[in-house]
Amino acid sequence: MRFVDMIERKADGFSLSKEEINEMVSGYVNGTIPDYQMSAMCMAILQKGMTDQETADLTMAMMHSGEIVDLSSLPGIKVDKHSTGGVGDTTTLVVAPLVAACGGTVAKMSGRGLGHTGGTLDKLESIPGTKVEIPMKEFISIVRENGCAVIGQSANIVPADKKIYALRDVTATVRSIPLIASSIMSKKLASGSDAIVLDVKTGSGAFMRTYDEAEKLAELMVSIGKLTGRRVHALITDMNQPLGMAVGNVLEVQEAVELLSGMISEDDPLYRVCMLLGSHMLMLGGIASTKEEAESRLRQAVCDGSGLRVLRNMFRLQHGASEYIDPVKIRELIRVRRTVDVTAEKDGYVTAMNAEKIGTAAQMLGAGRAKKDDDIDPCVGLVMKVRCGDYVHAGDPLCRMYIDSEKNSVDSIRTFKEAISISDEKKPITPMVYRTITEDDV
Repeated sequence: MRFVDMIERKADGFSLSKEEINEMVSGYVNGTIPDYQMSAMCMAILQKGMTDQETADLTMAMMHSGEIVDLSSLPGIKVDKHSTGGVGDTTTLVVAPLVAACGGTVAKMSGRGLGHTGGTLDKLESIPGTKVEIPMKEFISIVRENGCAVIGQSANIVPADKKIYALRDVTATVRSIPLIASSIMSKKLASGSDAIVLDVKTGSGAFMRTYDEAEKLAELMVSIGKLTGRRVHALITDMNQPLGMAVGNVLEVQEAVELLSGMISEDDPLYRVCMLLGSHMLMLGGIASTKEEAESRLRQAVCDGSGLRVLRNMFRLQHGASEYIDPVKIRELIRVRRTVDVTAEKDGYVTAMNAEKIGTAAQMLGAGRAKKDDDIDPCVGLVMKVRCGDYVHAGDPLCRMYIDSEKNSVDSIRTFKEAISISDEKKPITPMVYRTITEDDV
């Protein structure tokens, strides 16, 4: 069948066969299908959607377009974790070492941040010397010794996704849920893990702004896992305010170190979400049989310091200055010209935050990238002093900004102030976790 006929069939709402999808992906990667035809297909998918089976077939075709990581030499069930992105989302640096300290195996590949804050790799590189571009043999050796490692994705993993995403980005088809799901899951499946825990964010600082969108995406990715023989659990979590208090790179590593040192309350949202993500990873990894057992083991790994030791050892094995993975020593890395407290202008309750604007304020200081080739300043950013629901008086600090260049500092402060809503009446607080979805729910 000609590709133009496949486009027409999809535009009319018909499903594509596995063979047609394989032909589409291979043809676009090898150049026999031109950009303009693939653009038309992406638009047809955006408008007409795909069935779960079509999306699973697309995921597998993209997955097999490049290198597939073989983790079979590592012991046990390999469990990965993926977040759809947010502000103050420091969970990987907490959850991966905690799960490893409890006996799990976490061989994680991450991407760089593009948008309002840095990604996990940028946080890792804020510790001097840390290498994230590591040969696969060394990566597997580190995981075998330490239980976890986090490195950058190989350029040879899922080349189809890179090419299709670049096209979607300039044809207004990024928001197609089947294309989002296949993009995420093809990379996760190609990374070699046996099971995956997904943290699907929703709210003002998330890619999926509404709960309904987040739920559709989460259910679809769990369904893809089921159809492709992987166990996948998805949590839908709130991103209407930063998850952690720190928004920056070394600032977020500091917060992760403090959590793993037992310095952060168990009621803290970051702590709670990390425990929930970690508990599902332990259950999928066969380390714990119930959520209660899993959370108990994770808390113990905080209390006895074993999670912190795994994180410190991971940095050491990845050539980083691991002596800084200490709640006191790490403060030496936060070298900026000045700090500024942004204060409340009136009395009242903090009723809302625009998490994206808070992330943008940090990006303006140099903590994130506006363009792919922008440099990141590892030291700058901000630390929140309030959460939604808190009562503040005029003059109370809302955040502390860590500033190294005056270039955008005034705009950053203005953007942050615009992100915070204060009113006389207290409003209900949105839950941190809206729903958990397992293979039994799809």
